[in-house]
Amino acid sequence: MMSRTLIGCAALIAAVVLACSREPLHAAQATPPATNPSTQPAKPRVEGFAQERVREKMGRAFVAMPRADGCIYFSWRLLAGDPKDIAFHVFRRAGNTSARLTEQPIRNTTDLLYAAPPAGDQEYSIAAVEEGRVIPLAETVTAAASRKSKPYISIKLDGDHTFQKLAIAELDGDGRYDYVVKQPDVNVDPYTNYWKKSPATYKIEAYRSDGAFLWRYDLGWAIEQGIWYSPYVVYDLDGDGCAEVAVKTGQGDPRDADGRVTSGAEYLSILDGRTGKEKVKVDWPSREGFADYNYYCRNQLSIAYLDGKTPCLIVNRGTYNTIKLVAYQLHGGKLEQLWSWKDTDEGPAYRGQGAHCLRAADVDGDGRDEVVLGSAVIDDDGRGLWATRLGHPDHVYIGDLDPNRPGLEIYFGIESRSKANGMCMVDAATGRILWGIKEPTRHVHSQGLVADLDARFAGAECYSADTDAEKKFAFGLLHTADGKLIAKEDLGGMSPRAAYWDGDCQRELVLKGRLVKYGGAEVGARIEGTVVGVADILGDWREEIVTSVPGELRIYCTTIPASDRRPSLMTDAFYRLDIASASQGYYQIPTPWVMPGTGRR
Repeated sequence: MMSRTLIGCAALIAAVVLACSREPLHAAQATPPATNPSTQPAKPRVEGFAQERVREKMGRAFVAMPRADGCIYFSWRLLAGDPKDIAFHVFRRAGNTSARLTEQPIRNTTDLLYAAPPAGDQEYSIAAVEEGRVIPLAETVTAAASRKSKPYISIKLDGDHTFQKLAIAELDGDGRYDYVVKQPDVNVDPYTNYWKKSPATYKIEAYRSDGAFLWRYDLGWAIEQGIWYSPYVVYDLDGDGCAEVAVKTGQGDPRDADGRVTSGAEYLSILDGRTGKEKVKVDWPSREGFADYNYYCRNQLSIAYLDGKTPCLIVNRGTYNTIKLVAYQLHGGKLEQLWSWKDTDEGPAYRGQGAHCLRAADVDGDGRDEVVLGSAVIDDDGRGLWATRLGHPDHVYIGDLDPNRPGLEIYFGIESRSKANGMCMVDAATGRILWGIKEPTRHVHSQGLVADLDARFAGAECYSADTDAEKKFAFGLLHTADGKLIAKEDLGGMSPRAAYWDGDCQRELVLKGRLVKYGGAEVGARIEGTVVGVADILGDWREEIVTSVPGELRIYCTTIPASDRRPSLMTDAFYRLDIASASQGYYQIPTPWVMPGTGRR
């Protein structure tokens, strides 16, 4: 067993619980005026349909994973609303008999390593212990000690295809996460030098948590096979306990002779998450006002709680120059527009500041989410909050990245050629640059990585890579949260991944199918397939790694015993919204509002 560095992990429990309801900044923490604030007149604040914050139903996500040593590893969720002193028992049922596996209630973790009986399928369950009362929980799992150890859960796809994007949401109200994928894994880019004719059409497919195939929706020839033509997000938009699928759609076959789609109707469609049937649609923001095809084919979607309670849809067209946004709520079966915004409303500071990911977060601590375009932020009422004028970023990470300063931070990797600050961190409330590199960059590219990798330094480490004249890897820089250069190195190309895996408060790197500690040894099983997502889907607070292999969706789960316990990361508002937007745009691993181990509220 590898040594573990724990940095006050237990203190995070309160941090994660409170992340969904962060209070405004106190006067003592008042921030300076925003950079390039809006010149628009005041707009009405959004007041959505929800009376209290819409949250998805969450069960215990009880999971049993066989290990190579013949043991079974059990893991389950701690929920944000659990009593502080809650404990758990684990039971085994074989035939008509039931036996308790735990002599004493489990209090310090939400997992159990069990030396299993020699053979046969066994059914297991958990029970909560509250104030001396044993309360059976409905969730059960089946495991067999004789089964060949397999470090993942397999969901068979309805075909031999791979998939490009993954959405994780609760489709049917049973408290278990389901999966909505976009297939196949093919990408067409609108840029002239990269564009090619789409060989087929994209399909959206839904699978239940138990692997059952639910439905398929063909996007048709009006949507070309590229991520910028086909954004989709899956979330409970109307508060009925079941998620809807919001997706850009078209009509008929409007392709030009060469295969491009430059005309025809475009819609924001809402599909029923359980059936895939269209419920309602409205027009997508128009192509009007964009310079050419490359620019108007850049489309994204996101979820934002603009009033702090109601999940709202943010529809985006444009990244590099003209940018349009429209905000909607789904209420009474209708999409109701809340506000619209375009860069010309604000002036040149906001033009071309879009990113390859569309994010939402309460960056100013007022209890309402803002829309993070990239190098600019739009306030919850649809007016500009700030803009840095740094240009278009390829990656954007938001959170309490530096626990040694008040408020939140945003880390940028700027694609635009820069004399300085091509890799930088800004104050999330104002856009003020906190630190940035002094050397010039040509084209900081792809998703980068922001994660707590190194226990020697507080908060998150920030990694970006620049490219050479041929757009190949030139150099990578890894910085501490306060801007100290740790290393100039190739940390795993331009888009390494990382996941909370081995029980301490740092994430492990996912590099070429291996899970490794930064600067250290390999941890856990090998990962096969293309990594499509990292999220706290099953078991305790540590993350699962979802990969695509032909005909299969795999969910890799840790079997390393935990060192402590904390609420599911999915109860963290920042983390959950990152997960919601991960099915569109450039993929970035989700960021908790507060990093495990920092002890920050």
